[in-house]
Amino acid sequence: MVNTTRREFLVAAAASLAAANVKGIVWGAQEKNEAGIPTRVLGRTGQRVTIVGMGGAHIGAAEDQEAIAIMQEAVDQGMTFFDNAWDYRLGRCEELMGKALASGGRRQKVFLMSKNCNRDYQGSMQHLEDSLRRLKTDYLDLWQFHEVDFQDAPARIFDEGGMKAALEAKKSGKVRFIGFTGHKDIDLHADMLNRSDEWDTCQMPINILDVHYRSFQKNILPVCTQRNIGVIGMKALACGRIPTVLGLDASLCRRFALSLPISTLVCGIQSRENLQQDLAVARNFTPLTEEEVIDFINRTETAGKTGEHEQFKTTTHFDGPYHREQHRS
Repeated sequence: MVNTTRREFLVAAAASLAAANVKGIVWGAQEKNEAGIPTRVLGRTGQRVTIVGMGGAHIGAAEDQEAIAIMQEAVDQGMTFFDNAWDYRLGRCEELMGKALASGGRRQKVFLMSKNCNRDYQGSMQHLEDSLRRLKTDYLDLWQFHEVDFQDAPARIFDEGGMKAALEAKKSGKVRFIGFTGHKDIDLHADMLNRSDEWDTCQMPINILDVHYRSFQKNILPVCTQRNIGVIGMKALACGRIPTVLGLDASLCRRFALSLPISTLVCGIQSRENLQQDLAVARNFTPLTEEEVIDFINRTETAGKTGEHEQFKTTTHFDGPYHREQHRS
């Protein structure tokens, strides 16, 4: 694991952002698609994805027909990265997304990801078949192990056959790429990275407060960048607490996250207004300058240093019930 002091991180962050401003060497050549939304390469997959993506969990908060309409509008306006998971609202979120993508050739226009919540071989294969059926597709572009947030998760994934299932699914063509996610513990991410060279992607919290507490961007992001593992950012607003409790501008928070070497940022979209806001952030994106990032980091040090606003790290409130039961926590 990479360990850095706060001063070292400030210097490294500023250097990375300055490089991005000049040549885009941090996240490669950023190109706009036909709809005017910037895209980046998702690490070693070689696939281009839009820099903002549809969060599969939040979309389930809308009524069924409204959720479907929002997702279809997102595709039609050029958003190509779609996130989901087997356990989101007991499968309802996958079912809604499957209906949204089933018409108008939309499935072929998106990079579709879902997540496996099981750890053993048979359970993983069943979760994959469930996800494919609900999403009305023959394959997933990306399949990730969900919520690697429990101490026994890495060992179980590798010892009980989950990783074997993922590699077999990739070989068979039911899955194009594999990865893992987690929102709590940088040591668990490091453990997963150390156990295999097969990872195509890694999903983690990326936000301004993360700089100051159990930082994924300081400790895990550099490792993924070095190994060309595509990084998927999430929780850029710390589940809404950064703008609502701290009063910080949501668009600035998204700009901060997108100024780091990530490929895409999953956004919690529950309405057409949310969708248009996030599409606007993407279309108008410019990376923060060296001065802006240092100022933003300095301004948030007090709020971020205890982790109280990143409750997905410091409490069990955001641990899914399926995984709590699975890991007996």
